[in-house]
Amino acid sequence: MRRRCFAPEDEVVPGVRYGRQEWVPTPAFWAAIADLEGDEVDDYVSPKGAPLAEDLAFCLLGGYGVKMELNRAAWEQLDKAGALQADDVPSAADFEALLSEPLMVNGRLQKYRYPKQRAGRLHVALKSVRDTPPDTSHPIAFRNRMMELPGIGPKTASWIVRNHVGSDEVAILDVHVLRAGTMIGLFPEAYRLPRDYEALERKFLDFALALQVRASILDAIMWREMRILFS
Repeated sequence: MRRRCFAPEDEVVPGVRYGRQEWVPTPAFWAAIADLEGDEVDDYVSPKGAPLAEDLAFCLLGGYGVKMELNRAAWEQLDKAGALQADDVPSAADFEALLSEPLMVNGRLQKYRYPKQRAGRLHVALKSVRDTPPDTSHPIAFRNRMMELPGIGPKTASWIVRNHVGSDEVAILDVHVLRAGTMIGLFPEAYRLPRDYEALERKFLDFALALQVRASILDAIMWREMRILFS
């Protein structure tokens, strides 16, 4: 996509000035990072071409209170044990036993934070998609179906959709993306997740379109860079 040229004082969307790429975290900064990134950002996703059960498990294991490194290690533990490919969905107790084992993260053994909670959610969710496979051809309807599962809100559901079908019709909005958007005036300070998810997502998608950066690239680099800046 050929990107429109903005002057620093230009508004990308109403109230959000483009700025300069050396000013963090202006739209110009995000556009420059997107140019360097290329077509894909891998840190935020499960392995390419994974079955839905594997994508679903990856996203259910992440989220609030679980850093990406621990998220990935827990997923790899289940994958190595064959729990995500089994014909019969493992019980909640089986998932809990696997998630209770120490995980190697950055050279250190760590414990997964929510083994019992996520084990129960995994069992129910994986059984549901096995027994009644969702229609994945329509991203928003697919997301709505995922949100019917226990423990899955709009952010996790959007993450599943993004991982599984690569859609730019949804945005993965967490505290890092919310902070970035609030700092540049894209999001009103009173907006909160998950309460205002739909309104925030609409603003984000309009911003990505105006900036001419794929939503799937923009939310991923915002998450990654803001995570580094505020870690």
